[in-house]
This record gives sequence, structure tokens and C-alpha cells, in this order.
Amino acid sequence: MKIQPTKIPEVLQIDPQLFSDERGSFMETWHQRKFADSGLEIDFVQDNQSTSSRHALRGLHYQIRQPQGKLARVVAGEAFDVAVDLRRGSATFGQWAGVRLSGDNRRMIWIPPGFAHGFYVLSDSVTFLYKCTDFYAPEHERTIRWDDPDLAIDWPLVDGEPPFLSRKDLEGTSFRDAELYP
Repeated sequence: MKIQPTKIPEVLQIDPQLFSDERGSFMETWHQRKFADSGLEIDFVQDNQSTSSRHALRGLHYQIRQPQGKLARVVAGEAFDVAVDLRRGSATFGQWAGVRLSGDNRRMIWIPPGFAHGFYVLSDSVTFLYKCTDFYAPEHERTIRWDDPDLAIDWPLVDGEPPFLSRKDLEGTSFRDAELYP
């Protein structure tokens, strides 16, 4: 397993080792001891799976209380995954890191607690899986606008078309007005 930092050192790109033969392939997507040996002591409490269609953008979501760390991956299709640092005391506060995840590249991303998370679907559809370090708490969930000018995320919009958004994401707040972590 190859683990490397993105432009935000705490957000990690993880490339699992793939074992293939004439029957197919195998890879470990989570191995507590191996992650701990790499400095990632993580306890997961919830697994989630979503499917989305082309041009769908989900995010930027976070929980102001019960913040979730997420280990995310795509099993089918392709998405551009983004983490935004919302920790006021961080050297990378207000910065974002993005990684292309796909069923073909089998890449994963570790997004620690204290970050907003979102993804945009590049393929016809995507199946997205993520493990969480805390339970979903809708009363603590917050949303920052995907197109916030202060964040200036360089979303790779397919054919330049606007993304398909949920009502919650359309009503997201600006980064300047968002509740943030200390």
C-alpha cells in the first residue's frame, strides 16, 4: 500500500496493492495494523455507499460537532474528490486538495476530521464508498457552497456544464459565513 500526502499533508492519497491473476484481482482496502504502522490510528464506526449520475456534485459537507474522518473510494466510475481544511488554527486553513478516484485506479483518499468533503461525478455514473470515524448526525451537518469564490476549487466540470445539485447543496453557505473548527 502506497500512502502519500496531497498538497494538504493530512489529506492522504492511498494506492492499495493489487494482486491479479487469470481469475481476477484482490486488494485490501482497510487493514487496521498496516494503517496504524503508517501513522493512521483510525477507528471506523460507519460505512456508507452512494450512487450518483454524471454531473452530480455532492458537498461540501461536514459536521460541526461529531466531525467525521473519511476513507473514501470509488468502486465503479470516476469522481473528483475534494477536502477543504476548516480548522482555523491550521497552516492550510481554507485550502483544498483534490484527487481523482475511480474504479480503474482503485485510489483512496483519507480526509481527517475538521475538513469539508465533496465530490463531482465525471463518468456516466459512480458508486462511491466511504468509511467514517463518527456517526452521521444531521443536526450537526453543515454545507458550504461548492463554488465559493474564496475557496476557488478547480472542479473539472464535464463539458463546462453546471453540476447537478441537491436543494441542501444549492442552499449552502459561503466559506466566510460558515461555522468552522478552532
